[in-house]
Amino acid sequence: MRVELIAMTPNAENICAAAACVCTNSVNRDNKVLEHVLASGHTSVLEHAVFTFYVKGLSRAALAQLTRHRLASFDVQSQRYVPLKGVELVIPESIKASAFNEEATALMGKVMDLYQRMTDAGIPKEDARYVTPQAVPTTLVMTMNARELLHFFSLRSCNRAQWEIRALSDKMLRACKDECPAIFRNAGPGCMRKACPESRPCGHPRSMKDGDLI
Repeated sequence: MRVELIAMTPNAENICAAAACVCTNSVNRDNKVLEHVLASGHTSVLEHAVFTFYVKGLSRAALAQLTRHRLASFDVQSQRYVPLKGVELVIPESIKASAFNEEATALMGKVMDLYQRMTDAGIPKEDARYVTPQAVPTTLVMTMNARELLHFFSLRSCNRAQWEIRALSDKMLRACKDECPAIFRNAGPGCMRKACPESRPCGHPRSMKDGDLI
């Protein structure tokens, strides 16, 4: 999976700090005032910074999870107009390592061959796609503000998140930490800051000290 941070609000931390200064009537527009309001849970100031990502190779199964995050903007490669030729299907490691791998690979290969023969015969791509598996990859551009990203990372970088969207979240989180450490220093699942908020903890909390999410 390819994930790139292709655009973001210029001087994002300074802009969020300026918003924090308005709220606190402070004259010091630096990261200290930003850290202070964030520590107080006053995260609305982060809505003034937006981040845009290019994602390639995400399965349609994971896309369905991703688009549940409503406070984001998405543009996804069309299956109505873009043919599915030569795509590399997303196959979970659990299937690859199982006795079902050969059968599953052969089945999906037949399905993709059927799709190709149907479109070659004149069936519209928007109809032929109905036979394709959820393993079909897609490409998209996604924009979120920093406040929504914090929420996204808290859920999707958790060990209990589905493996593919967790991999996406981790790549996005590393990019955000590199660009805006003051905003995303403590971003990630709840276990990185305090006790796990899940009713059934995984028992393996993630840690930045171990380089897990750096």
